[in-house]
Amino acid sequence: MQQNRTISSASQAAPLAPASSAATDNSRPWLILGLLFLLTVIMFIARQALSVMAPVLRTALHLSNAAYGRIVSALGFGMMTGEFPMGALMDRLGSRLGLTAAVAWWSAATGSLALAGSGLGLGISQFWKGTGECGAYSGGIKTVTRLFGKKDRTLAIGIFNGGSVIGATLAPPLIVYLLEHYGFRAGFLVPTVAGALWMPLWWFIYRREPKAGMAAAEQAPAISNRQMFRQSSSWAVMLCRFFIGPVMQFYWYWTPSYLYNARHLTMLEIGFVGWIPFLMGDLGGVLGGWAAGAMIRRGFSVRATRRTLMYASAAVCLLAFAVPYMKGIGPVLTMLSIGIAADNFLSAHMFAAVTDLFPDEQVGRATGLTGIAGGLSGMLFPLLTGVLVDRISYTPVFALVALMPMAGTVALFAVARKYRELDKRSEAVAL
Repeated sequence: MQQNRTISSASQAAPLAPASSAATDNSRPWLILGLLFLLTVIMFIARQALSVMAPVLRTALHLSNAAYGRIVSALGFGMMTGEFPMGALMDRLGSRLGLTAAVAWWSAATGSLALAGSGLGLGISQFWKGTGECGAYSGGIKTVTRLFGKKDRTLAIGIFNGGSVIGATLAPPLIVYLLEHYGFRAGFLVPTVAGALWMPLWWFIYRREPKAGMAAAEQAPAISNRQMFRQSSSWAVMLCRFFIGPVMQFYWYWTPSYLYNARHLTMLEIGFVGWIPFLMGDLGGVLGGWAAGAMIRRGFSVRATRRTLMYASAAVCLLAFAVPYMKGIGPVLTMLSIGIAADNFLSAHMFAAVTDLFPDEQVGRATGLTGIAGGLSGMLFPLLTGVLVDRISYTPVFALVALMPMAGTVALFAVARKYRELDKRSEAVAL
């Protein structure tokens, strides 16, 4: 009786506000993740705008595959140039101010694409856009690291990164509609306006940096850039992204041109079916994050989880070898869907590996380092793609796309000594 009275009085004394506050705190990370997802969707609609309209722009501006490859590579050069400064900016200013500045810079660059009247103009705008776009990944990965624990982190990164594939899914019908009704400039201006509208939402909803993350950053010993370059973890994640990053970029930038030139689809047909492989890709990214969380909850170590899932998805990526040999558009779209889904599954773990190997206060710079490597390969691979397509065909390109995910996965686990140290700690805890 006394116990019931105590419980009753405690219930009356405790106001509902703390429970509401707790619920708000629990839902806030997912709301912020939703904003990051939305930003990625917007950015990849803008990125796909160029690729969807490429057949029309190339005809109007008299661009060869090699010239188009140079325009695509300009984005990679911009990302390579901006990644490390953007990562350092996020570590120094935090995600609220850092991401707002990056998106403002990116929106201005995207709008400038509408004013380009030559291949050179498109290339300059692409470079500018790349210097801002890289901030979305540095800021996004840093934010996810501070807001989510390790069990949910890969899922959160999979959702955040999945926005890229949703953007690529929405882009073909949306951009074809804008192109047909309002001209190519509208295809660049619509995502520009969307980015500008996203900034105040982020500024007012994010509001403050997570206290736990800020406290950890303040207490952690400072580490110089030179020291980061000496770590095996830095080279591991850089090599991983060097090989894996360009694969998804190939699918984003070259799929519409492949369907138009090699499979002879019209622009309207691309608008109707070109989104299907990217929708499957988004499911792959979310599934990759969910699978990691499920394995960790069942007692698998972080390294075992990453190894199992990354090698499995890299093996599925090998099916890209078959794309040029498929007969009929149905089998082609099926193989593209499987390849994009597997690569996006793998990409969720590639980005999550940064959070495995680096403390929170270094995640921004570490992501920036991977972006430099990804920017370099993202600059070189489109150049190679353009030359191979002009001189041979898409067949050797799909062979490279099939092999590179496995190469990146092997490089990550061969070079990163810290994964082996994490396994030893897990075994010691188990004993």
